Amino acid sequence: MRVAFAGTPEFAAVALEAILAAGFDVPLVLTQPDRPAGRGLALQPSPVKKLAEAHGLPVFQPLTLKDADAQARVAAAGADVMVVAAYGLILPQAVLDLPRLGCINIHASLLPRWRGAAPIHRAILAGDDETGVCIMQMEAGLDTGPVLARAALPIAGDDNASRLHDKLAALGARLAVETLGRLTAGPLPAEPQPEAGVTYAAKLAKSEAPLDFARPAADLQRQVRAFDPFPGSTAELAGAPLKVWGARDVEMAEAAIPGTVLSAGKDGILVACGEGGLLLTELQKPGGKRLPAEQFLAGFRIAAGDRFALPQA
Repeated sequence: MRVAFAGTPEFAAVALEAILAAGFDVPLVLTQPDRPAGRGLALQPSPVKKLAEAHGLPVFQPLTLKDADAQARVAAAGADVMVVAAYGLILPQAVLDLPRLGCINIHASLLPRWRGAAPIHRAILAGDDETGVCIMQMEAGLDTGPVLARAALPIAGDDNASRLHDKLAALGARLAVETLGRLTAGPLPAEPQPEAGVTYAAKLAKSEAPLDFARPAADLQRQVRAFDPFPGSTAELAGAPLKVWGARDVEMAEAAIPGTVLSAGKDGILVACGEGGLLLTELQKPGGKRLPAEQFLAGFRIAAGDRFALPQA
């Protein structure tokens, strides 16, 4: 079976690697155009492009798939099916209809929960107990297609977005290969998504990064985990914008003004919240490195009674 592939980031590269290892013929790889990155803003290929070129696969990087020339290039690949994973371009109906078995998407959530751009982060942020991967038959709507296969996994209490991403990338790769194996016998039964339970995972914005200590500490602990590595959670103290990379929520018998530093030592910096306290365990100052709290305090003074700024409404 000839399997075209469309994807861009590391999540997609893991799936492409598994598809190649399983022995499927990949006649074409689509990925986003090279983007400027790093201090010099030199053009950098995507993880999928790097992997495809390492395997000698044809790579196509269109700005859009809506024009006839781009669609003709995809059609010329003669794919039986296209696997799509975090590609970043909308596939028009004309492209969805090109492969004999259509296009299938590897989506990192248990659909219909968390349709959209940031399902991994939103699942952590919402405090979900589990998430997973769905293999979906693509249609014109945003992640609305019927599900061909699904697999769940628990969200651990110490999972940040990076660790959960890696778990889901591996799970998605395995599930995609299994689904392709079943597709070799022909079209698969598909489970329509229910109308109930639909949620949308909006793309993360830097404006969401500030920690609002007026909120419950448990919410902020999830935010720190969900925003690692991007965009990172921020907290301002004495005019200095700090990044918080590690935190634990702590029950407290007595309330204090939100944002107030209650203690600062080797175990962390305890900050009063709207409910409970947040123990900051890993921080970063502007221009500095991520450091455990004890090392951070050696170069940045924080003492009980100091107060973190609350975000402006």
